[in-house]
Amino acid sequence: MSQESIPQVTLAADHFTVQLSATRRGARLARLLTERQLCEWGVRFGDAVQIVAELASNAVLHGRVPGRDFRLALRLHSDGVLRIEVTDARGDRVPRVPESVAVDAESGRGLRLVAAFAERWGVEEAPANCKTVWAELAPGRSDW
Repeated sequence: MSQESIPQVTLAADHFTVQLSATRRGARLARLLTERQLCEWGVRFGDAVQIVAELASNAVLHGRVPGRDFRLALRLHSDGVLRIEVTDARGDRVPRVPESVAVDAESGRGLRLVAAFAERWGVEEAPANCKTVWAELAPGRSDW
């Protein structure tokens, strides 16, 4: 049997989803779980972990509603694209990249980092006053 006659198998995307408390501990756990999951998938994870850290931190700082958690979802598609999604309970607070940030400012750079590391990113509004901030990383780009 020649290689040309072997059927091509397309694997479904690998998925990882977890719900975490909207606390600093939950944000830290999101980063650690991302490292572990990407290691398990055999994916280099530097930029992806940085994106998760920023998005989870934003979910805790700007998307927190008392008594509600945030969700982290990772999807590794068969073409190697990694999609990161963080869903929080504040659909009324859509994130925006500030036009400028003071040199000595302690915040305001997170989405700039996401935009720099990701191939593309965006926000999806969801029912029940939630929103999902997502980012996609393409294989062979930057640190991963």
